Amino acid sequence: MNIAIPVIDEPEITDEAAEGGAHPLFAEAPRSVSFNKLRKRLLRQVRQSIEDFGMLKGQKRWLVGVSGGKDSYGLLALLLDLKWRGLLPVELIACNLDQGQPNFPKHILPEYLTSIGVPHRIEYRDTYSIVKEKVPAGATYCSLCSRLRRGNLYRIAREEGCDALVLGHHREDILETFFMNFFHGGRLAGMPAKLLNDEGDLMVLRPLAYAAEDDLARFAAAMQFPIIPCDLCGSQDGLQRNAMKAMLADIETRMPGRKDTMLRALAHVNPSHLLDPKLFDFSSLMSVERNVSDDR
Repeated sequence: MNIAIPVIDEPEITDEAAEGGAHPLFAEAPRSVSFNKLRKRLLRQVRQSIEDFGMLKGQKRWLVGVSGGKDSYGLLALLLDLKWRGLLPVELIACNLDQGQPNFPKHILPEYLTSIGVPHRIEYRDTYSIVKEKVPAGATYCSLCSRLRRGNLYRIAREEGCDALVLGHHREDILETFFMNFFHGGRLAGMPAKLLNDEGDLMVLRPLAYAAEDDLARFAAAMQFPIIPCDLCGSQDGLQRNAMKAMLADIETRMPGRKDTMLRALAHVNPSHLLDPKLFDFSSLMSVERNVSDDR
C-alpha cells in the first residue's frame, strides 16, 4: 500500500527462513517470489499498524478472534509469524465463537488450531436462535449477530486474562464502514484500528487496518486455510455493506489507487474545514481588526 507513513524495517524472508526460520504454520507455504513478496508486504503492514497506533503499550496477552474466514486466518498467521521472529512480545490465544448456525462444521477450527500448536478456546453460545427470534423476517441478521458475538468475545477475553481482543478487519472493512456511516448514518466515522471498549477494560485492535482484502484472499488461498463460509446462517444478499463494497470496487476499477487515497484521507482530518462545531470553535473565529488608515 502507498500509505504516507514512516516505513519501518521489513522482516527479512529468505530461503533459509522458508525452510524452518518461520513459524511451523508456514512449513508448506509456497516458495515462490510472488508469495514471499505478498507475505512481506502483509507483515510490513501489520507491523506498521501496530507501531502507528501503539498497539503494544501495556499489552501482555491477546485474544485473537478466529471465525474461519480468510481474514481471521490471515491475521492469526501473520501474528504468529511476527511472534516467531521475536517482533511481537505478547501471548496469543485464538478463540472461535460457535454461534449455533445450522451445519456449522465444529471440527474444522479445533483440529486446525491443534495441528499448528496454537493455544485456543472454542466457545459455544447459541446466539443464532436469538437473532432468528429478534430479527423480523426478511431483515438482515448481521448487525445483531455481530453485537452478540462481540459481547461474548469481551467476556471470554476477560476470563482468559487478556488485555485486548484482536480482530481481522482490513482496509476495505474500514472504508465500507466509513461510507455506510456517511450515506446512511449522517456522520463521519469509520472503524478505528485501536479502540477502548465502553467498560474501559479491554482494547479492540485491528492490525490488518492497512491490508488490502485482495492480498488477504491471495494469502489465504496460497496457505490453503480451511475456510468456513459465512453463509451458514443464510446471510442475505443486498446488504448495505455489499452496496458499499460494490461502489468502492467500481471506483477502484475506474481510478486505480483510490482506496489507498481514501484510507490516507482518514488519517489526515482537518476539523476547521468540516462543519462540526464540537470539533472546531467556529464561534470564536474572528478576523483581525484592520486599521482603516492602513488601506489609504
